[in-house]
Amino acid sequence: MIGPRRFFFRLTMTANMHRLAAVLLVLLLPVACASGDSKVIVTGQSVTLGDSLAGNYLAGRFAQSQRDMSKAADFLNAALDMAPRNPGLLSRTFMLMVAEDRMKEATELARRIIDANVQTPFANLTLVLHHILSNRLDEAEEHLSKLAADGVDALLSPLVLAWVRVGQGKGIDESLNALEPLARKDGSKALHDFHAGLINELAGRYEEAEKNYLAAVEGQGGLSLRLVEILGAFHERSGKAGKAKVLYQKYMQQNPQSHLLEQALARLQGGDVPALQVGTTIDGVAEGLFGIASSLRQQNARVTALVVGRLALHIKPDFPIMQILLADILESQNRLQSANEVYASIKGNSPYTWSARLRLATNLDRMERTDDAVKQLRAMAADAARAEPLITLGDILRRHERFEEAVGAYDQAFDRIEKLERQHWSLLYARGIALEQSKMWTRAETDFLKALEFEPDQPYVLNYLGYSWVDQGVNLDRAREMIKKAVALRPNDGYIIDSLGWVLYRLGEYEDSVRELERAVELRPEDPIINDHLGDAYWRVGRGDEASFQWRRALGLDPNPDLAATLREKIEHGLTIESKDGDDG
Repeated sequence: MIGPRRFFFRLTMTANMHRLAAVLLVLLLPVACASGDSKVIVTGQSVTLGDSLAGNYLAGRFAQSQRDMSKAADFLNAALDMAPRNPGLLSRTFMLMVAEDRMKEATELARRIIDANVQTPFANLTLVLHHILSNRLDEAEEHLSKLAADGVDALLSPLVLAWVRVGQGKGIDESLNALEPLARKDGSKALHDFHAGLINELAGRYEEAEKNYLAAVEGQGGLSLRLVEILGAFHERSGKAGKAKVLYQKYMQQNPQSHLLEQALARLQGGDVPALQVGTTIDGVAEGLFGIASSLRQQNARVTALVVGRLALHIKPDFPIMQILLADILESQNRLQSANEVYASIKGNSPYTWSARLRLATNLDRMERTDDAVKQLRAMAADAARAEPLITLGDILRRHERFEEAVGAYDQAFDRIEKLERQHWSLLYARGIALEQSKMWTRAETDFLKALEFEPDQPYVLNYLGYSWVDQGVNLDRAREMIKKAVALRPNDGYIIDSLGWVLYRLGEYEDSVRELERAVELRPEDPIINDHLGDAYWRVGRGDEASFQWRRALGLDPNPDLAATLREKIEHGLTIESKDGDDG
């Protein structure tokens, strides 16, 4: 079978490793922590709440390792009750509470951290946000002075202070002066320009605001979605609908798969004027936190980005672009249920709702709730005449080897696409795979060739089509050239190199075939098909013992039943029957 090859792996910790980790953690705790009879069980996957500090601490750390952050917070909080002055435990518990959106408990812990003079990221900021939410802006400003002068705090302090001064009514110039430190560094200049634009627009200084926004675009080196949303809406409110339309269309041309600006374009046609999105201190601070969380996510600082994102949604819960970002961070940590809870919290009238529903469905499949995912996607396809839910449905069905159903979903998706364009090559490729696996080769071949019209240098399409031709014994010379091109584009891809080795085999160039297949096995030693191919090539060059070894090795790599039967026959008889060559391909 040619189809997509998958490999799954599981990282597990043996019982001995668990016990060793438990011993080490106990040794690292203060002496007083080890007293008492712990009821914690750290064997396999079982953990119960203990009545000792050591037990609860170990249980909390174990829960963290299992990505059960809610339980981790409970255990560490219980440990903290027993050691309320332990600075490390205080900081760790606080950060977990923020990450788990348990802000009431986090705020109380932040107060204890400040009183104890324990250096903990975001503790002061949490109290600042608490005061902003309570409209105690003078107290917020006082706590801002205690933020660190480096790291993320160096970005947050000027930004939050500027918006606090907006709320205090101290005047536009004082607010902009507070932002000034961000303008002095290249890394934060775009952040300064963006927020200066927001503040100038709020004050009715539209000319200055536009200059700031355009400077932010230049500083970012391109158009981010959020900047397009803000600048486009600014143009609309300024009576420059034409500029807004050009901006929206430019973004959509650069991101043809995105539908997030469709509502904005529809609004232009209706002549409606969008409301100001950032009009209060809370809006401005949340916007700043979103920008910093987004930057941290791009730098792969996911834990810090998660904390900043939680703080942003704490002060502004209805903030769809931040909700999408936060859910994406949770997905990257494989916390799919938590991500889906965030996706589901996005209100139905948001332009982000559609994307959230698609992501939610994909996560359901990853959580082994495929039937629920299919149901969700079919409902979405019924709700709107868009291709995306059907494409996602086809992808899910194809991954589960429900190929004929996948073809049906893809066919419906194509019916909703007015004109095939370059970006649709991947859809043609995906349907081609499903068609080939459903024994509908003529249609599959047509899709692969059409995909290559759009992307003639796409190595995976070149390889799949070339390999399919080799497997059928047709177009061998053309297949060889296609696969050679794919190898040149992906020189370290074992599957593509296997295809080259196999086409050489089918052309009778056995010595060259051995050379390529040996390289493929080095790159993909765990693949039964590649090992089988190398065994066949060895046999053809008279290396029978090595051929038998490769076939036995392939048999031990969990091949599919058809290949396993073929391998057993080869091991017993060798390649005595010509028709058996390549039947496993």
